Amino acid sequence: MRSWNASLCILVLIFGSCGALGSARGQSYPNRTITMVIPFPPGGSTSLVGRVIADRMSQLLGQSIVIDNRAGAGGTVGARAVAKSDPDGYTLLVGYTGTLAIGPSLYKNPGYDPRKDFAPIGMIGNAPTSLVVHPSFPARTVAELIAYAKAHPGKVNFGSAGAGTVSHITGEYFARSAGITLMHIPYKGTGPALSDLLGGHIPMAFAPIPTTHANVSAGLLRALAVTGTTRSSLLPDVPTMPEAGLPGFDASLYYGLVAPAGTPRPVIDRLNGALRAALATDEVKKQLALDGTEITPGTPEDYADFIDRDERKWSELVKASGVEQE
Repeated sequence: MRSWNASLCILVLIFGSCGALGSARGQSYPNRTITMVIPFPPGGSTSLVGRVIADRMSQLLGQSIVIDNRAGAGGTVGARAVAKSDPDGYTLLVGYTGTLAIGPSLYKNPGYDPRKDFAPIGMIGNAPTSLVVHPSFPARTVAELIAYAKAHPGKVNFGSAGAGTVSHITGEYFARSAGITLMHIPYKGTGPALSDLLGGHIPMAFAPIPTTHANVSAGLLRALAVTGTTRSSLLPDVPTMPEAGLPGFDASLYYGLVAPAGTPRPVIDRLNGALRAALATDEVKKQLALDGTEITPGTPEDYADFIDRDERKWSELVKASGVEQE
């Protein structure tokens, strides 16, 4: 009996020490610079959202957060790098619909599982994409674009942020829904795609509203529709796809923050608290509103559930769009 009691005491001490260690780790975190990986080049919507969050979270956490734009393969290069990083809370990923929902379905071996290889921290927000064309393009409405594409099969190109990104699959989704054929031209990010669109080298593109609305307002681009189910506050006069004649069409972007799987829960809680506090500030609300992002904070569990639902939704769209896996 004494031996059993002694063993029990040892176990209590061990687990008690582990709990204390985890709590202490959460209290002492962070004590050095944090790297926030954005899996796309600078200039895109993910970079805009990530930098706003990083700046404010850095102030709240009392440590610098440096941005690492690590682009490639539709965002999967950066996501894979974070998945393989040490689970200590010092390497984070700006999660995005393209990397956590589309990439795992589009690529045969993206190098990570969105459900198993990441520890969700919390959602940031969501925003629809815009369908924009160069002013020289003859179509002024979605109906006119569809009619033009049907009259010129295989002759209309659209640019995207890269193969496997939301803008790519949204374009394929649109073409299938409209019964037309579009030729996809992938770029290494939204910025390069919009540069070619502004230069008249491609006629149309699907791109996040934060990156297009200024050029639309200036008359340098023409917006035909937004891909969400409600109009954007940045483009209030631009119809949704259902309003433009494609009922049920919905393709919005969602952003969140994740860490490598195995990151201690006290660290996740610390980061979630800082993220939610950042999203609650007037400064961040204003900046994200200007970028067309609707703030949707929540718990790590909320974001985990959403990642699961979003991946299932987009995997169906990938299959329905007929895009071959690479």
